[in-house]
Amino acid sequence: MSFVELLDHVGSMGRFQITLVVLLAFPVFMMASHNLLQNFTAATSDHHCHVHISINDTSYTNLTGKISVKELLRVSIPMDSNGKLEMCHRFVNPQWQLLDPNATVTNLTTVETEPCADGWVHDKGIFTSTIVTEWDLVCNSRKLKEMAQSLYMAGILVGGIFFGGLSDRFGRRSLLIWCYLQMAVTGLCTAFSPSFTAYCTFRFLTGMAFSGITLNGVSLSVEWTSTRTRAIVGTIYGYFYTTGQFLLVGVAYAIPNWRWLQLVVSLPYFIFFIYSWWYTESARWLVITGRHDQAVEQLKRVARINGKKEEGDKLNTEVLRSNMQKEIASVKSSYMITDLVRTPVMRQISFCLCFVWFSTSFAYYGLAMDLENFGVNIFLIQMVFGAVDFPAKLISVLTISFIGRRFTQAMVLILAGLSILANIFVPQDLKILRTVLAVFGKGCLAASFNCVYLYTSELYPTVIRQTGLGFTNTTARIGSMIAPLVKMLEEYISFLPPIIYGASPVISGVVAAFLPETLNVPLAETIEDVETRTRHLRDEEQQMKTLLKSTLPDPAKEAN
Repeated sequence: MSFVELLDHVGSMGRFQITLVVLLAFPVFMMASHNLLQNFTAATSDHHCHVHISINDTSYTNLTGKISVKELLRVSIPMDSNGKLEMCHRFVNPQWQLLDPNATVTNLTTVETEPCADGWVHDKGIFTSTIVTEWDLVCNSRKLKEMAQSLYMAGILVGGIFFGGLSDRFGRRSLLIWCYLQMAVTGLCTAFSPSFTAYCTFRFLTGMAFSGITLNGVSLSVEWTSTRTRAIVGTIYGYFYTTGQFLLVGVAYAIPNWRWLQLVVSLPYFIFFIYSWWYTESARWLVITGRHDQAVEQLKRVARINGKKEEGDKLNTEVLRSNMQKEIASVKSSYMITDLVRTPVMRQISFCLCFVWFSTSFAYYGLAMDLENFGVNIFLIQMVFGAVDFPAKLISVLTISFIGRRFTQAMVLILAGLSILANIFVPQDLKILRTVLAVFGKGCLAASFNCVYLYTSELYPTVIRQTGLGFTNTTARIGSMIAPLVKMLEEYISFLPPIIYGASPVISGVVAAFLPETLNVPLAETIEDVETRTRHLRDEEQQMKTLLKSTLPDPAKEAN
């Protein structure tokens, strides 16, 4: 009897699993609010330099008469090529001749200008306060906004490495509880940040917590559910994350002040921290790490909650050991990140998954964090970007469940890349078509995320599942960190960023075709299980090819 059969005896999808999935889903519901938060808290509105003079300055009103704000801006700030006020420069001296309709206006390109030495005035029609307006992250400082998002993604990267390894050593439940608390506290501190440096520091720590919640939540649910329901559970989490994007739009629209918005999306994690003490540690992990007494205790608890107390009472340490001798005997005392590439099959899996994770995250955040440049209302485009995830993830779960993980992963990546590349050939003034292609690509990338979380947790064995998830998640965060930096290249070559964003998922889609299929395959417990299973599948494929070759006519013989 394997662990899968033991789990079936106590209930692999009963009242316990349903409750666990729901409780784990609520934090996921709020995670989109943190991941995409800077679309709103760091929104850049129209802005211009502070002018030299006041509208009530008598030295000027005596000479020119009463002037309006519009006229004051006209004489103080030059216009750009689109007829709008320059955002980063002002006239050194007011150009009063611009107010005289009868005067001949000289070439203003020769008029001396200067940077905004006295700060900026921001349009607060949509957002009353953002980190951009509060700390003037515009003009020469505009790259600091992208840096803040990159540091948040760096936190997710570090969290994947840090919490991934720790949870394989200390357990999924303990690390998950800690990450809920860290998310709540650092999110709260971010809302009260006294400076931009403090803001970036707390956002980095929030990113670490985000990564720990994602990795441990997925593993805990996967290790407590049956093989046939894993795809459904993974899709449920995906839909909760998607629905959270709609919540973010509503909350951001209702709360235009970035500090209050940050506070509102962070406080619920104190609630998640409180009820997370109900969680049950993964019995799979307890068995693999040699804590058999605790594993039996947790299995009995699950059996009791699922209404199978009699089955649970039959379990004890001796029964567990006798039925899982192979798994227990093959487990080492400790595992390291090098075990991900120690054997041939593990090297192939890790290499391919790194490509898939990197390109999915790289292209996803290249699109999702660039909403302001679509020329559409930011709240509307965020809702459209969120809405496309529903059909995308529905289609992906059907293909995942009936066709296979490998086909789904490869196909959605290739389609996403092609849609991004297609936008290169669409003129800028066709905003609707460009938006449709971007939305389609974003939907395919959301489906890729939906698949890759499940696929990765199935490809890696229990003994290093969290380490594997953390390692591959690291490459994803490198992609999300690089994405906003690549966007800056459009200042030099406008079509270069979409080429890079599009080519990456196409290449990774091809690479994904070399991964083993895991449809209806039980979770592997050890590295040796992975190696043996893959060799067996390859032998079967080779036998099938030989059989087909022997049954098909030989063209050379027919020609003779």
